Amino acid sequence: MRALPLCLLALSLTGCSLLHKPYKPITAPEARPTITETHARPAVRPAPVKLYTDTTELLSNPFRDLGEVSGDDCQTSRQDSPPNINTARKRMQIRASYMKANAVLLHKCEIVNESKGCYRQAICQGTALKVTGK
Repeated sequence: MRALPLCLLALSLTGCSLLHKPYKPITAPEARPTITETHARPAVRPAPVKLYTDTTELLSNPFRDLGEVSGDDCQTSRQDSPPNINTARKRMQIRASYMKANAVLLHKCEIVNESKGCYRQAICQGTALKVTGK
């Protein structure tokens, strides 16, 4: 009676060993495809964008209007961290740099409650500018 469990255990272990895949020999290194070395391109970083809050600062410098830009920071639920106006302002400057702008004239920043997809949201709006003179 004691031999029966030992026999079943031995049969189950040999059955598991039959499930392995057949052995494949390792190929020689010269048969493997070689990986070509690619030079990693440096990460593209947005150019610094100056933030103007008053139009009188721009009177002495010639500039070109490139269009409207906005940035936002979303608080998706009550438990998330609150929206930050500085983050929204920084995202607006980054979007302006993608438009090849070097300055942004800030129109307004505000925190909006119950916006679409957000519990609360910080939004900044401005105009992307290309200032040419100093």
